[in-house]
Amino acid sequence: MSVPPSPLSRSVASPEPLSRSVIVTALRAAGCVFAEDEAQLLISTAQTPADLAAMVERRVAGLPLEHVLGWAEFCGLRITVDPGVFVPRRRTEFLARQAVALARQVAAPDGQADQADQAVRVRPRTVVVDLCCGSGAVGAALVAALDRVELHAVDIGLAEVRCAHRNVAAAGGRVYEGDLYEPLPATLRGRVDVLVASAPYVPTEAIDLLPSEARIHEPRVALDGGADGLDVVRRVIAEAPLWLAPAGCLLVEMSERQAPQALETVARAGLIPRVASFDELNATVVIGTRPALQRGSGG
Repeated sequence: MSVPPSPLSRSVASPEPLSRSVIVTALRAAGCVFAEDEAQLLISTAQTPADLAAMVERRVAGLPLEHVLGWAEFCGLRITVDPGVFVPRRRTEFLARQAVALARQVAAPDGQADQADQAVRVRPRTVVVDLCCGSGAVGAALVAALDRVELHAVDIGLAEVRCAHRNVAAAGGRVYEGDLYEPLPATLRGRVDVLVASAPYVPTEAIDLLPSEARIHEPRVALDGGADGLDVVRRVIAEAPLWLAPAGCLLVEMSERQAPQALETVARAGLIPRVASFDELNATVVIGTRPALQRGSGG
């Protein structure tokens, strides 16, 4: 006795659109907690009934929603996310907001907010570097929030570089393929005002505990931070002083339990350490500031 085709497979060959209730039922059966919200996003994104059915099938099969949609919402922006590219996390919005706040301090030093407009007219652009940029979401958020930005983004994966380019090129951002600082122009040394890194920080032994969407559909290099999760983070911190401008800041996302060790690493690198956290998003950012040049100092 043959099994009748599912409503999803029938719709692929038929112009008849799937009903919202059918989509919600299919998503719930696949374990999607926010089935109603996801159904609405899929319906609003699909171009045709067949496209909608195919998208629902991919989501039911376990692909991340953002890979199915082709985009993710991040800091109010619609960020393109290609298949196989690390999906920007909500918690990383806290990293972006912290970076924006520090960049604004660079634009209006000493709290001179009333002189901010004049400062924008006369100062050079704020130099921002986004390491381990993935889709380029953090860099795109900074460009959108700030007035004058010179953005340089780096990732080791070609798919990520291509995706990030689509998200930041219109704003003049440049994207490089390579390992951390290696592909950056040497002319940036000592000039970077804000250096952000959403580096991998999941301990290797914890990778198998991640949701299947991450384990299967995102690159392991974007997740695996080594034995304690801080292998890449330590490399980011170690070289940061060479690239930061005086009073420039490094911001690195990690877990709360990793922060004390990272703060020690930041201090050993000669940066002024502090930590910022936001419980609502379970977000932790370690910040290292290069000491400002003293007046009369030559370097």
